[in-house]
Amino acid sequence: MKRSPHTLPPVVINLFFVIGLMSALCFRALMAVKDMQPQLFRPVWYLGIFGYILFFGFRYSITEKRKKAISEFNLVAKLKNGEELSASDRQVMTYILSSLQKSRENLNYLFIFATSAIAILLDLLF
Repeated sequence: MKRSPHTLPPVVINLFFVIGLMSALCFRALMAVKDMQPQLFRPVWYLGIFGYILFFGFRYSITEKRKKAISEFNLVAKLKNGEELSASDRQVMTYILSSLQKSRENLNYLFIFATSAIAILLDLLF
């Protein structure tokens, strides 16, 4: 029998959220660092790169876990055909929906958008 996936603890979700924010901030700060503290450019760049490797590796694994669950339990076909979902199917659907609901990726995207706009504005002003 297939095992139903589960969401990760909030501490893990929050840790990777912070890693994503920190990495985004590092990249947005590079222009200022280059001009004000050039010796910090490479360390800030590497911090951003390393953080993005961790963050996007984590996001990739979550997406693959969701896709695998959908595929293994044949959920799309069952829903399209109006089939009754088993208890295991419902557990997987609960995992997928809960995982999407707990995800902070939309806040990360908003943060990246806002800090990118601010970085461009500050660069143009200075």
